[in-house]
Amino acid sequence: MGIIAHRGYWKSQEEKNSLPAFERAFRDGFGVETDIRDYGGELVISHNIAGADSIPCDALFELYRSCGNDALLALNVKADGIQGLLKTKLEKYKIQNYFVFDMSVPEMVVYRSEKIKFLTRRSDIENECVLYNDAAGVWNDAFFGDMGKAVDSVESDLRCGKWSVIVSPELHGRERNGVWDAIKRTGIYRQEGFWLCTDYPDEAWQVFGRGGQEDEA
Repeated sequence: MGIIAHRGYWKSQEEKNSLPAFERAFRDGFGVETDIRDYGGELVISHNIAGADSIPCDALFELYRSCGNDALLALNVKADGIQGLLKTKLEKYKIQNYFVFDMSVPEMVVYRSEKIKFLTRRSDIENECVLYNDAAGVWNDAFFGDMGKAVDSVESDLRCGKWSVIVSPELHGRERNGVWDAIKRTGIYRQEGFWLCTDYPDEAWQVFGRGGQEDEA
């Protein structure tokens, strides 16, 4: 199991999607989820509409390379038509351990044609994982609280050679213990290719261990 720090490993709300939060995550060995858009012809980090003060993606990628641990980058696509810009940056910084996700279906088709690693989605309102066979994995989410479908499907994803990421419920303002208990009970946290995206990476590490090996420590 791997742990993805949602918008970096932040200590306050103001630190979300900031370079200190990204650096803290990289230094502690966590993956990072963040939001990318374009502004003025360049890629930037921004969950909401971008502005002149948005962090350039180059700053994130330079930090990523300087940390040197090849952590996973989960890039939440917030704008259409940025495949060319992103592919250029990934190649420039030699980034291979990444995926993009949350784009529209037509955009997903373009990412597939550009051979950019993408994840399809599974949720409580989506009945089918679009382009499942071509996707590197599945982003498992729940908008109305039922994560049972996601937990139950992880084993199948992993058998198919896919990454399988579960969105921890606190990202939607809900209690997380039930989902974390299910992950623990089923043992999926022990399997390579399974990831948990969370606002509490340090607590997840304490519960599940790094790589799901806490019982052997």
